[in-house]
Amino acid sequence: MAEKVLVTGGAGYIGSHCVVELIEAGYQPVVVDNYSNAVRGEGNVAESIRRIEKLLNTSIEFHELDLLDRPALEKLFKQHSFSAVMHFAGLKAVGESVEQPLRYYRVNLTASMNLMEVMQAHKVHNLVFSSSATVYGDPQCLPIDEQHPVGACTNPYGKTKYFIEEMIKDHCKSEKVAVERRPFLNVFGNDYETVDGTGVRDYIHVVDLAKGHIAALKKLKDNCGCQVYNLGTGKGYSVLQMVKAMEKASGKEIKYKIAPRREGDIASCYADPRLAEKELGWTAAFDLERMCEDLWRWQSMNPTGFTNGVPS
Repeated sequence: MAEKVLVTGGAGYIGSHCVVELIEAGYQPVVVDNYSNAVRGEGNVAESIRRIEKLLNTSIEFHELDLLDRPALEKLFKQHSFSAVMHFAGLKAVGESVEQPLRYYRVNLTASMNLMEVMQAHKVHNLVFSSSATVYGDPQCLPIDEQHPVGACTNPYGKTKYFIEEMIKDHCKSEKVAVERRPFLNVFGNDYETVDGTGVRDYIHVVDLAKGHIAALKKLKDNCGCQVYNLGTGKGYSVLQMVKAMEKASGKEIKYKIAPRREGDIASCYADPRLAEKELGWTAAFDLERMCEDLWRWQSMNPTGFTNGVPS
């Protein structure tokens, strides 16, 4: 019998890619999502999951479920024997979190507490949490390794990720274990101390990111305890460098205008992924050109996302 893995937020962008990698790695994913960042498809199944079923010629158990609904979560755990949980569910927009901090704290923290308490009650001890580089705040040095201080977050979204990481650590201790839909692209700030004044980030192909999560899941079999791994390419690209790369991939000019800095943003952030390579055997395989090519191909085939119902 394949090991069952609960995937929260599994109909979203990163979560759905991890569902694909789980299946190909021999696991049996059970997906829950509340459609806050996913599209409902036929038969009350998320469109992303429906497409995976068609692509891989398989059937995936899917439940519309909000982690804030504790009784529904309890019921699900009573129905299944999960070997592990991969946790992607949560609100995730930096700018929105600055505007709606209480909503972010209520949703992200309460959902995670509910999940961890139900896991504990049902003796499920293996958790892969998809965190964020925002927990490092404005980096003291680059690239960022896993020893970099955390907690000096510049926005509520980052703080929720940091608080959840702290909850997981304390819990472990306690148990001893481009699309032409807009006239132009807003570039938020061009006066940072970077190569061209725009923000620099460690962009990563979503398939590489998904494979990194699967590598972390497999690492749990070593009884490794609570570990943190940075997943990234180790290279930083500016917003304008991304614009140029997308122009090359799409063959189209991308119009943009410079807008004021967004509150909560920082100048540069990119990872040192050497620990993940050493301990997980994982490295990013795809470069910036491939990322943009694949993104443009998908977007061209799905101009309005999953809402158009055209198979990708």
